[in-house]
This record gives sequence, C-alpha cells and structure tokens, in this order.
Amino acid sequence: MPDTPTTLTARRPARSPMAPPRSFHWSRRVFLTLLTAFVLLPVYVMVSSSLKPLQDVSGKFRWLPSGLTIRPYIDIWSTIPLARYFTNSLIVAGAATAGSVVIAVFAAYAVSRYSFRGRRVFTVTVLSTQMFPGILFLLPLFLLYVNIGNTTGIALFGSRGGLILTYLTFTLPFSIWMLIGYFDSVPKDLDEAALVDGCGPLGALFRVVVPAAIPGIVAVAVYAFMTAWGEVLFASVMTNDTTRTLAVGLQGYSTLNDVYWNQIMAASLVVSVPVVAGFLLLQRYLVAGLTAGAVK
Repeated sequence: MPDTPTTLTARRPARSPMAPPRSFHWSRRVFLTLLTAFVLLPVYVMVSSSLKPLQDVSGKFRWLPSGLTIRPYIDIWSTIPLARYFTNSLIVAGAATAGSVVIAVFAAYAVSRYSFRGRRVFTVTVLSTQMFPGILFLLPLFLLYVNIGNTTGIALFGSRGGLILTYLTFTLPFSIWMLIGYFDSVPKDLDEAALVDGCGPLGALFRVVVPAAIPGIVAVAVYAFMTAWGEVLFASVMTNDTTRTLAVGLQGYSTLNDVYWNQIMAASLVVSVPVVAGFLLLQRYLVAGLTAGAVK
C-alpha cells in the first residue's frame, strides 16, 4: 500500500519546540562559509604568489597565475642567508621555550602548593608586568647589555644568549601566572598521596603533578615558542648580521632596486611550517591547557 501524505507526516520525527528555526541553520552555514573564505583568501594569495615568476607578481595581481614555477622556493635560500636565520630562530625560540617551561614549573608549583611571606605580592607583581608595553624595556635592556659587555666582557648585546634572556623577561610572567592557575586545579590529595608513598617534594612534582599538568605545560610551551619565533622589536635591535632571526631577516628580500614578492611569500610559508606543525601535533593538549588554566 503506497504511503499517503498523512502517513509520511506521521513518520517524520516531531520538531522540538526548543530547536532553533531553519533560517538559523542556513544563516549559520552562510556565515561560516564567508568566514572560511575570508580566512583562506590570504593563504591562497600567498601560495599562488609564491609559485609565480617575479614579473607576474610585480605588476597587476592575477587571481589565476599564467604560469607556475617552484624557482622562488629554491632562490629564497641564496638571496639571503635564510638557513642561518632559520637556525638562529630555532635556537633562540627553543631555548626561550625550555627556560620558560622549567622556571615556570618550579615557580608556579611553589606558589600553588606553599604559603610563604610575599606570596600574594609575587603573584600580583608577575601579573602586573603584562601591563607594560615591550618597547618600554627596550632601552634599559640595551644599556644593561652594553654595560655588562664593557664591564665583564660577556657579550650579551648582539648574541643569541642576550636575545634568549630578553625573551624570558616577557614570556616567564605569563607562563608562571598560567601554570599557577593550572596547578591549582590539580588536587592536592595527589601530592599528599605521593608523600605518603615516600616521595619528596620534587618527587611529587615530577611524578604526580607534572604528568597531570601536561596540557597546561604544553600550552605554556606553545605560547613561549610563538612569542619568541615571531618577535620583531627586540630582535631588530639586539641582534647583528650573524645572530639575526627570521622575523627580521625576511626584510632582506626587499632591496633598493626591487622587492622579491614571490620569494617573500615562499619564505613566509616555509617559516610557518614549524608553528603549524606544532599546532597540529599538540592541538589536543593546547586546547585542554588553555581552557583549564584560564580560570582558577
């Protein structure tokens, strides 16, 4: 017996009175589609421009390239010492990240688990340092590094070590503050159970608290790495031709005679690989760490 309209209506599940209207679903799809196009449009321009000859990107922009070439990806390594800049950025960002994570773990654990005089003052001071712009510390750090070099012979200005110390000054406060909130969310009963089992304070930290706080530690590491990887202001002043990082070195593709737009786009995509790869590999830890450490 064929189904009648009445039968089809009876079989159709009833619409919940709390369900949003159908117009909401369509408007959401349209909005998300436009938002995706808005986000992917610059990526398309970068990728297409990096595969064009220089004469095609120097003139009027074309959405569809007349010809494709991978020559810009080869020339980026010889136009400027990109490999050296890449190595400098990896060393500086990696060392700043490791230093921020190690110091922040000990400092945040002490603030979260122990009561001592000046505990609240320390926490407020750490958080208040985020209110000041970075350029405010540029001249004092410059004079400090120069005077230390003249007095002791330790070359901090123009060296990787000096740049690493500089990055620690503004990655550490946020890292400590974020890990304090995350360690507060880890039950103290775990520490007490570890102490009962024979662990000391450091044993409880590394065997119990740190494994439970991996998402928060990963979030801090990603923040410190991204801050050091893309920083321009201090890197442009505190480095020289030997210790220059990628954020400053990419300016070398712009000369007095020409601007190598295709190579700039190609180099920008290449230097984005470590950050994008890190996000993809640590995405599940990063989301958990940011949401759990955001509130106490």
